[in-house]
Amino acid sequence: MSAQSHTIPLLTPYKLGKFDLSHRIVLAPLTRQRSYNNVPQPHAILYYSQRTTKGGLLIAEATGVSDTAQGYTDTPGIWTKEQVEAWKPIVDAVHAKGGIFFLQIWHVGRVSNSGFDGVEIHGAHGYLIDQFMKDQVNDRTDQYGGSLENRCRFALEIVEAVANEIGADKVGIRLSPFANYMESGDSNPKALGLYMAESLNKYGILYCHMVEPRMKTVGEKSECPDSLLPMRKAFKGTFLAAGGYDREDGNKAIAENRADLVVYGRLFLANPDLPRRFELNAPLNKYNRDTSIFLIL
Repeated sequence: MSAQSHTIPLLTPYKLGKFDLSHRIVLAPLTRQRSYNNVPQPHAILYYSQRTTKGGLLIAEATGVSDTAQGYTDTPGIWTKEQVEAWKPIVDAVHAKGGIFFLQIWHVGRVSNSGFDGVEIHGAHGYLIDQFMKDQVNDRTDQYGGSLENRCRFALEIVEAVANEIGADKVGIRLSPFANYMESGDSNPKALGLYMAESLNKYGILYCHMVEPRMKTVGEKSECPDSLLPMRKAFKGTFLAAGGYDREDGNKAIAENRADLVVYGRLFLANPDLPRRFELNAPLNKYNRDTSIFLIL
């Protein structure tokens, strides 16, 4: 990035734990459904390396940690030797360009970070962890149901287990307290988000990645009076915000200290050189939902 780019908030450097980021534009985890038989394919080398910049953070598509963790066909896994070996050239390609690569995992289990720089736990969008947290869908009567503390217990136990396994400095989590994906909503999302942000502090994890309240479902952003600001202030680590950001919106979020890093999905999908285009304020390719099989998850 040029010296001039440092006047653009999104293109200022950031220290993410032990990682030196050259800018604050993050590739969102985008489920691609192109890992046939749950094995990452060679074309993913091009996909990820095209979107890699030196000192840029990329979050890989949601990856299953067991054969029972799959919710969609042809999503990648990391529970067999074949899958691990298939990931290696993809990770190598990102590292060759100086990128930092985190693997998003969904479901739960002991994970290996060999080949990746860290792990993001998928606790959003109506999947298993989110289902425990949201009172609209969690009707348990045991220690994992009922009160807010009980409903968040499962998520925090997973955070603790993964942090103990690979080190808290390599762990992030993605949360969507305001979202209603797959009918997993909550009656008090503000309280849920704030409780999780405060509770995560005791584990000392690297980052918390939250989806903006305006993204209630998969689709365009909508007007919303709620904000992630209370969660941002409560969480002591790095705070990532996602949800319909453009260049202006992202710069404003950084400038106003509402987030440390901003996560881009559809724009990064359509513009592999997104940080450079933001630097030049160049026109962006428009994304096309009709021809894309990618899901923002």
